[in-house]
Amino acid sequence: MTQDLPARMLRLLSLLQTRREWSGAELAERLGVTGRTVRRDIDRLRDLGYPVEGTTGHAGGYRLAAGTDLPPLLLDDEEAIAIAVALRTATSGVTGIEDTAVRALAKLEQVLPARLRHQVSAVHTATVSLAWGGGPQADPAALAALAAACRDHDVVTFDHRSRQATKATARRVEPHALVAAGSRWYLVARDLDKDGWRTFRVDRLAGVSPTGRRFTSRELPAADPAAYVATSIATAPARYTAQAAVPLDAATVRARTGALPERVKPQDDHTCTVDISADNPLHIAVHLLTLGPDATLQGSPELAPHVEELGRQLLRAARTLGEAPSREETDR
Repeated sequence: MTQDLPARMLRLLSLLQTRREWSGAELAERLGVTGRTVRRDIDRLRDLGYPVEGTTGHAGGYRLAAGTDLPPLLLDDEEAIAIAVALRTATSGVTGIEDTAVRALAKLEQVLPARLRHQVSAVHTATVSLAWGGGPQADPAALAALAAACRDHDVVTFDHRSRQATKATARRVEPHALVAAGSRWYLVARDLDKDGWRTFRVDRLAGVSPTGRRFTSRELPAADPAAYVATSIATAPARYTAQAAVPLDAATVRARTGALPERVKPQDDHTCTVDISADNPLHIAVHLLTLGPDATLQGSPELAPHVEELGRQLLRAARTLGEAPSREETDR
């Protein structure tokens, strides 16, 4: 179908794909034509089967609606390479994303110009993905629905199951942004029933449903969504509380452990405290080991037997290594 479109109409179609809604005046300015020409080109796109809708309001406008078929996506060189690289390096965190990404990449590479196919092929050849651990998997359909709701400022409803609860509760929120943190996806949103900002693990959501009710975006109480999620994770309650005092500066500790900035508190230029609270005592013990032998621990008394048991395991492992013949001895 695209071979029947002149260059200006291809540009118009590309603009309609980048934003939910455009006014006629904005499109005319971008294309360097009159409003009458825009209206004529819109009619031509409709005749070719593109579902361009007129919108009501102060000035009126246009948007590309959902149709029965996926319309051609018009990408510039940098966008095409970025998408190809992202598909090639797609990792875990979304159910079934690896196989889906491979299929999409094959379709994209088939239509890439030769000059771009060579660059993408170089990335493809040089890149190998390593599956690392497990973790919760987000539903791609839920991610897509939430992303669209964030973009369109559309109130959504869903059932949410918290970490402690055994039963899901119905929530109604104004979605702000999605944040990927490792293998987990978080939704930053304003909870309308609780009248406050919240973070929600996407893998704990079910029945995500846009309501069609638009809202005006409010200012997030943080520098950006990633910072808000980092703070939420760092300050979330944990079953076991633990703080370690470390004779190192805060920057060194953050670099060594990868701890969230909110969990590392400098005491002076040479010492800091680190909040290593967690639900799993093994995680606390492992973090303590990464802080070095001079770190001291304070925290929940019930944590003591777990740390002691890990210490016994390490001692038994050390003794086993000491009793095993060295490689030099076995070679003789």
